[in-house]
Amino acid sequence: MTDKNKSNRFMPLIMAVCVVIGIAIGSFFSNHFGGNRLNIINSGSNRLNNLLHIIDDQYVDEVNIDSLVDKAIPQILAELDPHSIYISAKDVQTANDDLKGSFSGVGIEFTIREDTIHVQNVIKNGPAERAGILAGDKIVTVDGKKFVGKQVTNEEAMHRLKGPKDTKVKIGVLRYGSNKIQTFTVTRGEIPQKSVSAAYMLDSNTGYIRIKSFGETTYAEMLVALTQLSSQGFSNLVIDLRDNTGGYLQSAVSMANEFLPNKKLIVYTQGRKSPRTNYYSDGKGAYQKVPLVVLINEGSASASEIFAGAMQDNDRATIIGRRSFGKGLVQQQMSFPDGSMIRLTVARYYTPSGRCIQKPYVHGDDDDYQLDLLTRYQHGEFFSKDSIKHTGPAYHTSLGRVVYGGGGITPDIFVAEDTLDVTSYYKQAAMSGLIMQYAFLYTDNNRPALKKYTDMGSLLGFLKHQNIVEKFADYGNSHGLQRRNLMIQKSHKLLERYLYSRVIYNMLDEEAWNQYLNLNDPVITTALKVFRNNAAFPKKPVKKPAGRKLPPRPAATVRNKRR
Repeated sequence: MTDKNKSNRFMPLIMAVCVVIGIAIGSFFSNHFGGNRLNIINSGSNRLNNLLHIIDDQYVDEVNIDSLVDKAIPQILAELDPHSIYISAKDVQTANDDLKGSFSGVGIEFTIREDTIHVQNVIKNGPAERAGILAGDKIVTVDGKKFVGKQVTNEEAMHRLKGPKDTKVKIGVLRYGSNKIQTFTVTRGEIPQKSVSAAYMLDSNTGYIRIKSFGETTYAEMLVALTQLSSQGFSNLVIDLRDNTGGYLQSAVSMANEFLPNKKLIVYTQGRKSPRTNYYSDGKGAYQKVPLVVLINEGSASASEIFAGAMQDNDRATIIGRRSFGKGLVQQQMSFPDGSMIRLTVARYYTPSGRCIQKPYVHGDDDDYQLDLLTRYQHGEFFSKDSIKHTGPAYHTSLGRVVYGGGGITPDIFVAEDTLDVTSYYKQAAMSGLIMQYAFLYTDNNRPALKKYTDMGSLLGFLKHQNIVEKFADYGNSHGLQRRNLMIQKSHKLLERYLYSRVIYNMLDEEAWNQYLNLNDPVITTALKVFRNNAAFPKKPVKKPAGRKLPPRPAATVRNKRR
């Protein structure tokens, strides 16, 4: 064999050794002089994961990677839109409970005053009531451990009191008029989360349903409420969605189906990776002919706007109130292996006329979006329909009425917010929390007398003779709210309304609270007027006849005019 053949035979081996040596030398210089593995991060498809590995492996100090991720993910999602959010594992249960029809706990509503839990209400037939806990009790121990002072927060209280069904918790309370701690063993159970907070008759013909959220059980709760009102002979219906921030799309669709004839578009969704999905009525709704009014305001969002938009675009109901919030984005819930999750925007929803009611936002800039309601208020939108600024084009309902997208549902009938009697004294009293504090203190100190009254009307009759505004003014004056007699006189009705409503809520329930707030409410008054005028079914706008063209003037007339 020649020397040339020998060299050719060993050439592949020599080249392989050179490549290995080159890689080793390159890695050495890269690791020590070239920024370590930064080239991997810059070119890899999973740069964030690689970055976290490098930090965990080589950062100068020990790092809690889980905590770092919890802080980083919200910042990433914030660059997308205002409603794509991250929920840590410890907060997932609470976030889901808000939309579910129930949660497992002891069944109390509480407030924290002076670093102590005060039981505000006890859920009827719930675990706490069965164990003997009463509204007005102060919780001072949980499972034998002292629970007062700075450690008492909403989060910590929920952590200690909520828990798996059929588990037990020992609650020590101080009861009014006693200095001895009483201990009750409460077996946790399913606590219903009602989304229908009121269902009663406004007058002999008009039923009223207040829906405060759209959860898993909202549609079923509405059907129960409608059955209840049917037994009382309602022929008109008001659905109140004011301050309803939304929830499940499907709940809104199911509700809308009850009021629409067959094959009416309720809503459709569409996104970059989500093909258009249409939601139609099936014609099986039992209340397709009932005259309907829907109430909305600037706090009505998401699923509330889906329902209101479906009724408006199909000319099925009259919408009354103020322009809604403007959330037209659909979130999908996705879980991570550690139990945390994200709610990611995957589509937009559109009302039947084709309008997206999502208000404008700038990617990564959340400030203007969050301050939108304040901006509306400052521009006078809460007080004049002419101040509403629509950012979207005009659309048309099935009857040809003009509606607008790009920032909420604009009502058919606008009702301004009443601020005539608002004073700086009233604002300070409300915003400082002093009204809430005094209302609870008054309730606590007068429970024996207040318990005699079991309905809103009788309790209101009692409160009207208690000079409660004057007593509050004394309380406020001793807690940093200087008395302003002229302002108190001007805002007397507002102060009275706020105080009465909180005492009624503390002693009775949400329905009684709603009944009181609806008394003399201009939005409710407007709704009843619509029914009296048979205007609950919107009508096709009347077209003005085209004006008849006049013949041209005689030339003489023109000449005379020139003179």
